Amino acid sequence: MATLVGKKFPDLNVDAMNDMGDTFKLNVLKEAKNKGKKVLLFWYPKDFTFVCPTELHAFEAALAEFEERNTIVIGASCDTPEVHFAWLSTSKDNGGIEGVSYSLLADSNRNLSSILGILDITNETFDEASQTIQVEGDNVTYRATYLIDEEGTVFHEGINHMPVGRNVNEFLRLIDAYAHVQSHGEVCPANWEEGKDAMNATRNGVADYLSKH
Repeated sequence: MATLVGKKFPDLNVDAMNDMGDTFKLNVLKEAKNKGKKVLLFWYPKDFTFVCPTELHAFEAALAEFEERNTIVIGASCDTPEVHFAWLSTSKDNGGIEGVSYSLLADSNRNLSSILGILDITNETFDEASQTIQVEGDNVTYRATYLIDEEGTVFHEGINHMPVGRNVNEFLRLIDAYAHVQSHGEVCPANWEEGKDAMNATRNGVADYLSKH
């Protein structure tokens, strides 16, 4: 699928699980628009694996910082709600994610991940004998991340391959940068961080910025 940046996030209800063991429907687009908050949605390949729990704990450790930035964190994979809850009930010392408090999408029917085009599928073939579509690949998601604004518009998307974990601080920086654009009308240059100079999106603006940096 083509990039979603600058477009509305898909309007789709997906099963989700919280840390209390409750299963419910969650619509990421409506979550952003109805609550007037930004959303960070991060996908990971599988529960009970290796890099994945390190990422979930890292986002949990930074949860207060996301909340300070009016941002909801949501995790997601193609596991079922029941598997999510089993992992949530497993201690960190045993490779689990006990203590993670944000909601986890359970896209077990792969409706949303298929729309987003983030599944590890290398080839699809139609089998005449069984009249079914067969896939090559694990059919689980890559490490895709979406940042969505208060109107439901995607302002960042990125995808890591399976072995490469994400840097949580980079998403905080991106949220800060987008919030600066929203509130000040300036644009944020390379390596911009909160408190550093931004610039006006004009020829004079870039000339002035480059003359000082």
